[in-house]
Amino acid sequence: MTLRRVARGGVAGITGAGVSALAQFLLVVVVTRGFSREQAGVFFTATALALMVSGMAKLDAGNGVIYFIARARTYGYRGISGYIRAGLVPGVVVACVAGAVLFGELGFLAVVLPFVVAADVLLAAGRGFGTMRPTVCYDGILLPLAQLGLVWLVRDPSWLAVAWGLPYVPVAFLAALSLRGRVPRTQYLPGTGRDLWRYTAPRSVAGAIQAVFQRLDIVIVAVLGGPVQAAVYTAATRFKVVGQLANQGLSQAAQPLLVRALATGDLARARELYQATTVWLVLLTWPVWLGYAALAPWLLRVFGSGYDSAVPIALVLSGTMMVATACGMVDVVLTAAGHTTASLVNLAIAVACTVVLDLALIPPHGALGAVLGWSGGVLVKNLLPLWQIHQRYGLRPFGRHTLAALRVRSWAAA
Repeated sequence: MTLRRVARGGVAGITGAGVSALAQFLLVVVVTRGFSREQAGVFFTATALALMVSGMAKLDAGNGVIYFIARARTYGYRGISGYIRAGLVPGVVVACVAGAVLFGELGFLAVVLPFVVAADVLLAAGRGFGTMRPTVCYDGILLPLAQLGLVWLVRDPSWLAVAWGLPYVPVAFLAALSLRGRVPRTQYLPGTGRDLWRYTAPRSVAGAIQAVFQRLDIVIVAVLGGPVQAAVYTAATRFKVVGQLANQGLSQAAQPLLVRALATGDLARARELYQATTVWLVLLTWPVWLGYAALAPWLLRVFGSGYDSAVPIALVLSGTMMVATACGMVDVVLTAAGHTTASLVNLAIAVACTVVLDLALIPPHGALGAVLGWSGGVLVKNLLPLWQIHQRYGLRPFGRHTLAALRVRSWAAA
């Protein structure tokens, strides 16, 4: 029954991830073919900076809300509305302050930062209650398709940021509406905020570092190599969103179940979840990376003239993502077990590794140096928690549950 629930949620999450990945890829194609490499680089750098700032402003409250909602199921979700408010308000306030500070740099994108944060926390709350539909429909399908459609209509590069950022506003409101009827209206229990942030605080720092890790490479390339190199790097690494979103789709479905299993000490169920999701992740993404590595000289021409020089970047990206996906959802397992501080340290080490390599390699090698720095950080980010969960719980990404997850009967039952 556990695998059936993960499979249903995972299929839904991956469906949304697939639509989102395709839409984001097409958006990059529209921008690179419709505007100069310099204009495209400026736009990609601005959106990367906006996502990095909003990722830090979220304070990882979404994962904290999921954790407490999943545990609150056993006592009828009493007081859970207080946890949602305690997770939502600080992030929105931080996003408003960050938007005011960065308005000169981001313009309209600074205005939408609070909506990005609110949507993330509210959609996470829905997943905590066991529903993937709002996340898939609003974040996985509506948002990227609306961004693609509006960007496609733009002819003046100064309006690109507006077209990209505007869809976050309705998504935030729809995410709030999706919780109506799910959240019991109860009194705010004393200590709710303290409990939430005692758990979430280490992850808040880790979430901020993760947000930096995901987007920092584009910003550094723009600063050290210029907007043209940033455009080339963004186009060549756009395929990495496929693996990230597939991982996200599975982790969104499995995370609440992992929290419950590890909270009750049920290592057998946690092992089953971890190994099953790992093999699904490999099956879904490895063909993409192998295909991208083989077809990169032709695929990169889709972005327009000058982008086919990024074939070495594609090869480094493919190899790195294959190793990362073979590790499975290691950080999700680590945080589900409550080891948020260890996750924070791992991310800090990974970001430090990326920054050091970027500073050393980007000036002489441009975009290729950036992907090498990113690759070093990704390997550290995955291999450290892999070693830690093995040492603490004896968990491995592959084992006897791997073959069980591959059986046709298991898929049919799911």
